[in-house]
Amino acid sequence: MAEKSFLDEVKKERKQWEEKNSTKNNDKKFTTISGMEIKDLYTPIDTADINYFRDINFPGEYPYTRGVRPTMYRGRMWTMRQFSGFATPRLTNERYKFLLARGQTGLSVAYDMPTLMGYDSDHPFSKGEVGICGVAVDSLKDMEILFDGISLKDISTSMTINGPAPIIFAFYVACAEKQNASLQNLRGTCQTDILKEYMAQKEWIFPPQPSMRLIVDMMKFCTQNMPKYNYVSISGYHIREAGSTAVQELAFTLADGFAYVEAGLKAGLEIDEFAPRLSFFFNSHLDFFEEIAKFRAARRIWARHMRERYKARKPESWLLRFHTQTAGVSLTAQQPENNIIRTAFEALAAVLGGTQSLHTNSMDETWALPTEKAAQIALRTQQLIAYETGVANTVDPLGGSYFIESLTNKMEQEAEKYFEEIEKRGGVIKCLEEGYFQKEIAEAAYRYQQELEKKEKIIVGINEFVIENEKLDMPILKIDESTEKEQLESINKVKQMRDNDKVRRALEDLKKAASNSENTIPRLIECAKCYATEGEITEVLKSVFGEYHEPAWF
Repeated sequence: MAEKSFLDEVKKERKQWEEKNSTKNNDKKFTTISGMEIKDLYTPIDTADINYFRDINFPGEYPYTRGVRPTMYRGRMWTMRQFSGFATPRLTNERYKFLLARGQTGLSVAYDMPTLMGYDSDHPFSKGEVGICGVAVDSLKDMEILFDGISLKDISTSMTINGPAPIIFAFYVACAEKQNASLQNLRGTCQTDILKEYMAQKEWIFPPQPSMRLIVDMMKFCTQNMPKYNYVSISGYHIREAGSTAVQELAFTLADGFAYVEAGLKAGLEIDEFAPRLSFFFNSHLDFFEEIAKFRAARRIWARHMRERYKARKPESWLLRFHTQTAGVSLTAQQPENNIIRTAFEALAAVLGGTQSLHTNSMDETWALPTEKAAQIALRTQQLIAYETGVANTVDPLGGSYFIESLTNKMEQEAEKYFEEIEKRGGVIKCLEEGYFQKEIAEAAYRYQQELEKKEKIIVGINEFVIENEKLDMPILKIDESTEKEQLESINKVKQMRDNDKVRRALEDLKKAASNSENTIPRLIECAKCYATEGEITEVLKSVFGEYHEPAWF
């Protein structure tokens, strides 16, 4: 903290500087994308209240503002984990091998819409959607094909799935066991963050309370059997894609995290048993410094709450480890090559913010799923940042910046205001039921759209620097009708070849477990092993838990 005499001198000199340079004559308002006002200049005055050891400290030291590991990327580069999945498991397996051969260091599975919603490919609701926005996975057989020739014991695999996450997780566990992989050493992440689905992405199946019960079952199972596996990836990414501000993404994501912590504690788990395997997933948007400050504030907030509010004693429980994906919503269909540049800036912000894992979007994703060429450029973007820019050579290179530290503090303060409001309203689930989060996000999205229409914010190629009569000259990945046909043949073959009596018994056992307090995960794994389909399992759980229907808010 600076001495008063020094700060008084800075205030005096700043005032003279302003008068000399007429810095106050500009009427234009400068704000972040999220609407946070930005000063013309930051000085020691803006960081006067910061205590280095309390608020910043060294990398790998509480409160981890500067990073979760002492050496960060000098010791270990972030995981380059490109989100990928399309059409059939066979075709996606080929894409995985293509990316791994070009230096990708982790896998990340994108599922199609029927899989995300708990439907088999042969369900009437699935028609026309099979394999379109991700890979279709109906049973363990599909998971086996998806990872054919890829050793799950040797690679970390992330799966973006939420409503039916415990089912897909069971397929993954059964697949790993068939590969003779030890569950004790299995590394990876299952997103499983159902709270943000009600809030933003809208891919749910069951009501909040039974959904939370299934997540707690996963917590218990993984704590006992899979100590290296991240069973919940608490996601702000989709909150931001729905139109939230950076502060809302930060606050609502961490509030969801606290809700999962409280659910684990209520179920009788010890905080230091399960908290170290909670991970996070953030969006990296285009406002470069705002994003860096958001990531730094997130680590500090989580560490303080875990230690001071929830009384965690292990440093591992205080660490906020996170994956980042560049902002899909920032990509434009117009002048799509510009998306390469946008993605590079967003990826650089994630790295300077201290991410542990990163996905870079491809330039063609506003049109379709990425082509191999576009996916390779996106991966090369990460590799260029890692090995050519020098930003990985020192830890938190922007730490100590008057602007960055002040903005980090501001993000934390604004997030804490949201935490107070959420608690006053009765907690996360109560706020979801009343539509509080949904309304906040919608209002933020509306304000931003107004700024674009008034040209208070500029998007190149959209509301400025437009090319009239632009023609798209870029190859597009198209998923043809043969994908659905191949997948329907596959699921029919599975149903014919399996022991259907065994499937029926496994589903009955699952229903009994769901109807009482038994942990459902072992039963789900048994269903997976006898090739029960996702849709069949989902229907059993629906019969016990019911379905969620979102109420209307005005």
